[in-house]
Amino acid sequence: MIAKTEEDFNGLKEIGKIIASIRDELVKRTIPGITTKELDDIAGELFKKEGAVSGPKSEYNFPGYTCISVNEEVAHGIPGHRVIHEGDLVNIDVSGSKNGYFADTGISFVVGEGEEVLTKICDVAKEAFEAGLKKAKPGSRKSGIGKAVFQKAKQHELTVIKNLTGHGIGRTLHEAPEHIYNYNDPWDDELLKEGMVIAFEPFISTFEEEVFQKEDGWTYATERSYVAQLEHTIILTKNGPIIVTL
Repeated sequence: MIAKTEEDFNGLKEIGKIIASIRDELVKRTIPGITTKELDDIAGELFKKEGAVSGPKSEYNFPGYTCISVNEEVAHGIPGHRVIHEGDLVNIDVSGSKNGYFADTGISFVVGEGEEVLTKICDVAKEAFEAGLKKAKPGSRKSGIGKAVFQKAKQHELTVIKNLTGHGIGRTLHEAPEHIYNYNDPWDDELLKEGMVIAFEPFISTFEEEVFQKEDGWTYATERSYVAQLEHTIILTKNGPIIVTL
């Protein structure tokens, strides 16, 4: 969507703050021994408390309030009986709506002490996000965001997942622009617009560049790579991007 009115900005900020608080609470609650379903149940209670609605459940009938992915899982992991262990790489992705406005956020992190490479890809995901954010300006080409992400990954001898992308958001969970790539696609020369709302989400990978969908019909995974993601919902303005999900 294109945010134009004070109502638009306030509505996006409200749902952004709600899902950010749910994300942060789930990260805090992610300790060895808890299951992904137990974490998701906490999210369900928080959505209800805030008067908000889960994005994946309401829009796509996803079997969970949130997407929780562990280790080889990269995105859209279904909450279930999987137990979290010390050293696991976990991704928590929370999206939702309130009063007709949507926002989306996600973060990858290591539970307790883990392999050094896992901490590295989480750190680089944050660096790549910050690099791409500098290119998120009205009048700039959308491809510049992906170029900055890919360059940051390459600088650390890592790569990106090319078949998972960011997207437009605002009045629905997924809307135009359909893709915010994490690499430089020279054909992706659309100009970013004032007020455009996007969910920007770098996926940093140890070496594989594509994910596959598992037999459950939802979960995206890799064969052998670890992947970290960082996602925020952003409103593009001439005075700089507004991150509503901090």
